[in-house]
Amino acid sequence: MKYVITGCDGHLGGQVAENVLKEVSPSQLIFTCPSLARLNADKRAKWESMGITVREADYSNPEGLKKAFDGGNRLYMISGVLVGEKRVKQHKNAIDAAIAAGIEHITYTSFLGASDPAYANVFVTPDHTATESYMKECAKKSGIRYNFMRNNLYLQNYLTGYSTLALTTQNKWFTAAGDGKATFVPRDDSARLAAALLLGKGEDNTAYLSCGTESISPHEICMIVREVTGIDFIYTPVDPEGMYQYFDSLHIPRTTDGDFSKSPIPWCSDDMVTNESCVKEGKMNVSSDDIYKITGKAPATARELAEQSRDFLVGFMKRFSSAR
Repeated sequence: MKYVITGCDGHLGGQVAENVLKEVSPSQLIFTCPSLARLNADKRAKWESMGITVREADYSNPEGLKKAFDGGNRLYMISGVLVGEKRVKQHKNAIDAAIAAGIEHITYTSFLGASDPAYANVFVTPDHTATESYMKECAKKSGIRYNFMRNNLYLQNYLTGYSTLALTTQNKWFTAAGDGKATFVPRDDSARLAAALLLGKGEDNTAYLSCGTESISPHEICMIVREVTGIDFIYTPVDPEGMYQYFDSLHIPRTTDGDFSKSPIPWCSDDMVTNESCVKEGKMNVSSDDIYKITGKAPATARELAEQSRDFLVGFMKRFSSAR
């Protein structure tokens, strides 16, 4: 059995790769990234010295994808970074290439609400809805099997992302989420679920929810980060338009096609504002124990993750403040 993992140079894909490496022989692994030229040379050398095959898998290059997936049996397909028709096309390229290469099963990183029209207003959701639909169509025609891992919002985005933004505005933690709550998921726990599904621990053609175990508000997270770091963050709710104006003032582009050269974070405002609006509406407050059922371990809570990351959070914020 050979396992292909995409996005191994990123946070989620990289952790999935490390998790799977603990379970199978390096000779059974094919690690890919969108551009080998941008892959850390030391990391590539380490993987190859272990016997792992390292290849380039650019979702915009169908022929290259076939070569990248060749010889694999099961594929972990992380979603692309663009949003809109470009990403949907890229995902179709990856699915088509997987089928052409003889891949038998795909674990796809989707998003909460992908199968529910009530989430269609969330910036990223329609892409995942389209991809899941295409995957199901292909499964009927080709017999390829799949799992969808529908992620909730990452807890780290609030622990580090929103706190980073607050440091740029006199510690004011701006938000459009109000006092809404969500079951934010730690990225590492999402990676554990992805690795388990890739290794065949789920039921075929089934969707699993990647959600945390606690219902918590961004306001509560802000207070936890304030306590752990000692920084007097001020939770500052605004309406969606106020949030857009705030992001505009920080040179954060509204879409993924914008200019990120001056942005302090790699996310666009359309993404963040619609996500936060969903939190306020309670749409991200979805209860699921799928991570525990599949992996045997429950996700970390916000406080546990913040305390585990205390040194990193404090050091990161000091470095960020000094660099400004």
